[in-house]
Amino acid sequence: MQFKLLVVFVEDSKTTAIIEAAREAGATGCTVINHARGEGFEGHKSFFGLSLVSQTDVVLLLVERHMSRHILEKIGSVGEFDEKPGTGLAMQLEVE
Repeated sequence: MQFKLLVVFVEDSKTTAIIEAAREAGATGCTVINHARGEGFEGHKSFFGLSLVSQTDVVLLLVERHMSRHILEKIGSVGEFDEKPGTGLAMQLEVE
């Protein structure tokens, strides 16, 4: 069998919906890394020292190659990645 690794960066409020969508599309399990943090060229905005950035989770899914595209599209749809910029990012990587 050949596999792909789906890596999903998503706001923590959408993690459960992403996992359920992946399961419905054929994924059998995942690993969730909570409270991930990223830094861009510009620093995060703050208000009196409190960060205005929501927490991000990383969801890792190892799936069979022939199912990867379908699962990835379902995740993107449920996460509204194309409709609302900044809500998340999903990608797939070859696994050997």
